[in-house]
Amino acid sequence: MCEQLGTEPDPARMPVSMDVFPEDVQYAFLIFNYMPDRWEGMSGSYMGKEWSSIDFFLNLFGIEDKKTVVFFISRIEYFRVQQLNEKMEKKRKAEERKAKSGGKQYTHNVQG
Repeated sequence: MCEQLGTEPDPARMPVSMDVFPEDVQYAFLIFNYMPDRWEGMSGSYMGKEWSSIDFFLNLFGIEDKKTVVFFISRIEYFRVQQLNEKMEKKRKAEERKAKSGGKQYTHNVQG
């Protein structure tokens, strides 16, 4: 993409790859992605991961330092819950604004 734009890549703006993280963090991301999600039925809020399968995954991958990996999984979950719920809240507020305006389209919004 940088080549098309005629710019130099900026390492500070590049996403990090998994191999830059310590092994325990890599395992935490791996197990986190395997754990099932929990959603609240009425509001549709993301409640986090279902932790009942954690022992299975820790044993499956032969994790020795389980306490450290579980710590990192809990931090990943914390940030993921915040991220998804903020996204859902923005979507809810946008729908409220649309409902308050009656869903009207004004002529300056019409493509013609």
